[in-house]
Amino acid sequence: MTAYFSFNILWKREERSGNVPLRFFILLSFMDEKKLRRDALEIFQSGLEAVNPQKAIIRNLIFEVGKLKVGEKTYDLEDYKQIFIFGAGKASAAMAQPLEEILMERIKGGLINVKYGHVLPLKKIEINEAGHPLPDEAGFRGAKKMVEMLKKTGERDLVFFLISGGGSALLPYPQEGVSLDDKKKVTQILLEAGATIAEINIVRKHISKLKGGRLAKIVFPSSLISLILSDVVDDKLDTIASGPTVPDESTFKDCLEIAQRYGVWEKFPVGVRRLIEKGLSGLVDETPKEDDPAFKKVQNVIIARNRDAVESARRKAEELGYNAMIISTSVEGEAKEVAKVHVAIAKEILSSGNPLKRPACVISGGETTVTIRGKGLGGRNQEFALEAAIGIEGYPGVLILSCGTDGTDGPTDAAGAMVDGMSVRRAKELGLEARKYLRENDSYHFFKRLGDLIFTGPTFTNVMDLRLVLVG
Repeated sequence: MTAYFSFNILWKREERSGNVPLRFFILLSFMDEKKLRRDALEIFQSGLEAVNPQKAIIRNLIFEVGKLKVGEKTYDLEDYKQIFIFGAGKASAAMAQPLEEILMERIKGGLINVKYGHVLPLKKIEINEAGHPLPDEAGFRGAKKMVEMLKKTGERDLVFFLISGGGSALLPYPQEGVSLDDKKKVTQILLEAGATIAEINIVRKHISKLKGGRLAKIVFPSSLISLILSDVVDDKLDTIASGPTVPDESTFKDCLEIAQRYGVWEKFPVGVRRLIEKGLSGLVDETPKEDDPAFKKVQNVIIARNRDAVESARRKAEELGYNAMIISTSVEGEAKEVAKVHVAIAKEILSSGNPLKRPACVISGGETTVTIRGKGLGGRNQEFALEAAIGIEGYPGVLILSCGTDGTDGPTDAAGAMVDGMSVRRAKELGLEARKYLRENDSYHFFKRLGDLIFTGPTFTNVMDLRLVLVG
């Protein structure tokens, strides 16, 4: 219907000039919004399949006659007395399933913390559901129990730790003098201020007993294999889930600088400020650095990342007949500003055929942030999509999608949203003013009325976000 309407407007303009509008018959064939939407969802689904954690575990672990090859390293399982499996993250249950099948009778036990609703059946490993994105008491109880179990392991034991997106919130164990409520407040303050995940994690490392490499010290002298699903830009090991099993380069000084950069130092709870000040004075130990002996018995392996999803999406787009390109897997920044850049690319394709000829599919990955000023409901992908909808208003044959690969965008049940050149017009017909909803950070209710939200449910994976710009 939209394609027909757009065609008629162009036809009338051509009649006035006396030209025969044959080229618009060609344009019309590319303007089928239903096809663009189907293609976009198919491309997104292909990206998700590429980072399926169960398949990723199987790709990275090879078991042969008592030996286990993990990445480039081979372990003789006869050298180990007991094997334990622990973990934290939205995908940790999905990662644990194939690992159980590979090591079944050799597994002594284990425990993983997962987000509420992200449970999968396991036989040898206990599952504990907990809060995300803000930590809760259930997560703290699970983390505390993990530590108690890990302290009983010995030099001849092998410990697997499964890490995925959400691991920071799902492994809460605050330092002395810092309450769980303090940690929640700090996380919320930094999120609302627009701090990046990397910056938030630096602070969380230093107020935690487990993050920033401290978990590796607890596991030592056992051998530790950390299997990681990367949900951070550039796949920095010390940032993923706040780096519980890797050396930490950040310091208490960095924590203070981040708080001051966003003007939130005075908003931090008293317990957190005191801990950081003690750290600056040397009264509290820094996070362990690279020369710590604990890391000599640790192997960290990234089993899937954002680039895997983005590359798969590109291949699927090409299969569907699009000229496709990846502009970046490291996109960060304010969601609204990033959206404007993607809109500009779509318009450039329409006007000049650069950087791709139509039909075109431009893909990006990474993770944006939202500075919350309103009282609405939404997430970074929905905020991106709403700004994009405003930018492409009236442009036929353009569709933009933005979704979180974990199936959850912010504190909502949607993965994200997709928009086209008619989204804002359709909203006006429903009495919705796009910029008002944007000011209120209320993208969820805007798109819910339009029917443009994308729901996947828990995907049991998490490698940040996937954004598509399709131009017919």
